[in-house]
Amino acid sequence: MKIIYGTSNKGKIESMKRIVKENNIDIEIVTSKDIGFDKDIVEDGTTFEENSEIKAIAIAEYCNQNNIKGIVITDDAGLCIDKLNGEPGVYSARYAGDHAPQIDCINKILDKMKQYENMEDRTAKFVCVLTAIILETGEKIVARGESKGSIAKEHGRLGGLTYVPIFIPEGFNEPMSQMTEKTYASVHNHRDLAMKKIIENLKERKIL
Repeated sequence: MKIIYGTSNKGKIESMKRIVKENNIDIEIVTSKDIGFDKDIVEDGTTFEENSEIKAIAIAEYCNQNNIKGIVITDDAGLCIDKLNGEPGVYSARYAGDHAPQIDCINKILDKMKQYENMEDRTAKFVCVLTAIILETGEKIVARGESKGSIAKEHGRLGGLTYVPIFIPEGFNEPMSQMTEKTYASVHNHRDLAMKKIIENLKERKIL
């Protein structure tokens, strides 16, 4: 069995491999690039679910045309801030413009959140929605994972995923970018939560 994971992000790929290993599943993980898929996908959905499905369908169609078997998995993820009505949400990657530097995206959020001094008014969550399509049957599985926290008043160390320098997970008092790798892995789990739901579903269907 093979998972075709629709991403080129090395961090996401390593995370997926870790989750599979932790669940004692003997399955090969390849990327969409590995199978020769290089089409630009227009993610014009208004929800994480819609964008994740758009990507999954596009890659599944390519797999079917090229007789590639396995399970396609794609994701859409982002930061949702309660006081900003869920912004940046599905626009997380381009909140300050296409290919904007990390600091520009962060500063846009910090500027908008200046009016909220109390931490209870700075609540937010990371969201990840995974869509899996079983190529042999066309069956679709959708799973959502969320990590709750709040927005820091000042950014931490830059680098890594766009918004981790300003996201403080529940139960902590510093941004994720300041954490050790082990602590970071234990709290940055919205993708892990969604993937575990996918794995449970596949096991119930006796596919894994």
